[in-house]
Amino acid sequence: MNPVALRQRFTVPGLTFDEADGVTRIHVDTPQATATIYLQGAHLTAWQPAGFEPAILLSHKSSFGPGKPIRGGIPVVFPWFAIDSKQDRIDGHPGPMHGFARIQDWSLDKAQRVGDVMELAFTLGPTAMSRSLGYDNFLLSLEFHIGRELSLAITVTNTGAKPLFFEQAFHAYYEIADIHEVSVSGLETTSFIDKNDAFKVKPAAQEPIRFSKPNDRVYNNTTATCVIDDKAGARRITVAKSGSHSTIVWNPFAELADLGEWDWHEFVAVETGNVGSDAVTLGPGAHSTMQAHVTLAHVARA
Repeated sequence: MNPVALRQRFTVPGLTFDEADGVTRIHVDTPQATATIYLQGAHLTAWQPAGFEPAILLSHKSSFGPGKPIRGGIPVVFPWFAIDSKQDRIDGHPGPMHGFARIQDWSLDKAQRVGDVMELAFTLGPTAMSRSLGYDNFLLSLEFHIGRELSLAITVTNTGAKPLFFEQAFHAYYEIADIHEVSVSGLETTSFIDKNDAFKVKPAAQEPIRFSKPNDRVYNNTTATCVIDDKAGARRITVAKSGSHSTIVWNPFAELADLGEWDWHEFVAVETGNVGSDAVTLGPGAHSTMQAHVTLAHVARA
């Protein structure tokens, strides 16, 4: 879908379309919030509720263009998380990092405004790329409710005759004022896999997560709500979820090739997912839904 076709199909107040670097963008602007979603990946790259600073970080060094993964925002991870475990999936090489859903064009199937909340629904079915990677019997449906609060819900349907095995995540980059003054609570009683220490399983820390070095942790078997206490920004970001049994917390504590020099200071990734031992297996015709619900609140500075 190009911007012209989308404008002709969807005439919703507060919804506009354009193109940048060969990729179609969708912009939301209502009294409750502004947001931007790229059609490639159904990838939300900005969300700012009224009365707050931006809540989602987009890297200043991200690449943009057809087939190029965007760094930052909320990438949709499917059907595997991080590095493809099948190292010879195609032409002797693994598939793309975090799967193919974030670098394929989705279809915008519904757009409507309910009061000042924008509701958008996207779908992705088999593509030439997914088939080349061995995925030809699935349907992804992704819904956004965008207002003072942000809700995302992804439903995976197995359209084939054999079981469908997959991992999934909303790889969200939440914008904060200073990573050195942030804590994440909700996972105090949950053990975790420390990807920065040879994937060792470590016991529950019994305290909120704080950041003084690279952090890359996978918390399995948890349905807990997480709260990001952004002390320097005088706000809290609450991430509730359903249909998810994994939470991933990440910050590289360093510049990356596509992550700006100071960007790592200003985000924490708290990811809603089903990965590793929480991966999903769907029988023929079955479906599952994973949801994340994000709210912001002002707090007094200490």
